[in-house]
Amino acid sequence: MYIIIQSVITGILLGGLYAVIGVGMSLVFGIMRLTNIAHGDLMILASYFTMLFAMEIVGNVFLALLITIVLMLILSFLIQTFLVNRVIDKGPEPSLLVMFGVSIIIRNALILIFGANNRTIPNPLSTTNILNSPNISISGGYLVNFIVGVAVVLVLMFIIQKTYFGMSIRATASNRMGAELLGVNTKRIFAYTLCLAVATASIAGLLIGQTFVFYPSTGPQYLITAFGVVVIGGMGSLGGTLVGGILLGLVQLLSAHFFGTGWQTIAGYVFMLVILTIRPQGIFAKARR
Repeated sequence: MYIIIQSVITGILLGGLYAVIGVGMSLVFGIMRLTNIAHGDLMILASYFTMLFAMEIVGNVFLALLITIVLMLILSFLIQTFLVNRVIDKGPEPSLLVMFGVSIIIRNALILIFGANNRTIPNPLSTTNILNSPNISISGGYLVNFIVGVAVVLVLMFIIQKTYFGMSIRATASNRMGAELLGVNTKRIFAYTLCLAVATASIAGLLIGQTFVFYPSTGPQYLITAFGVVVIGGMGSLGGTLVGGILLGLVQLLSAHFFGTGWQTIAGYVFMLVILTIRPQGIFAKARR
């Protein structure tokens, strides 16, 4: 029983990390109707930037994260303005191919610059337990990941629901032509949306780098995780992303306990397929014609 309780606790905490991994992809799809194939590689790029600044230049992980976010915002604005906006009116396929090309460029650039060896960002909390009883333990690193994941989702929900900028985003997502008739520059809104998504990806990159080892080709692995989270919670639903991340974490950890660690990833995919069969739009998203 204690082992099951431990698996549930760890699954919930892991779900917070999964939520911050998937929330940027959910935001981009909900506003722009764009499946960001480069999302995982952008996260890993942020991991390398944060590692470089924290370990080689500034020596402080929080300052390194701020610098990384600024650089990633500039990069995402350039990608959206000069690449995606030029093809976004021509249907979903050209935009998808553009982001696929961006992901390949990022992955190969990281291999050329940093090599193929795995890396990690030192984190003292990763080896510290906040609770360490004989039967139950709570990892400090996993707890921080969960708190940050919940905070990121709540901040994004506040921005989208309670600010004038968020009103422009919701208007663009609801009716792009109507928003343009009211004076909203929708292509600029798309650029700002991608900037928000990449800012969350930068935070996810730091958390990933402090929790797991990473290397240039791990981007697709976290892209699949992001897909799973947003498919379960519902594309475009920020609150659903948090719940989807927690559910995915629970399914993976409990399946690893009952069936072995080899079933952890497979169980997540099976759960995702079940959700797609029952509710193709996800648990919290509304169906669209």
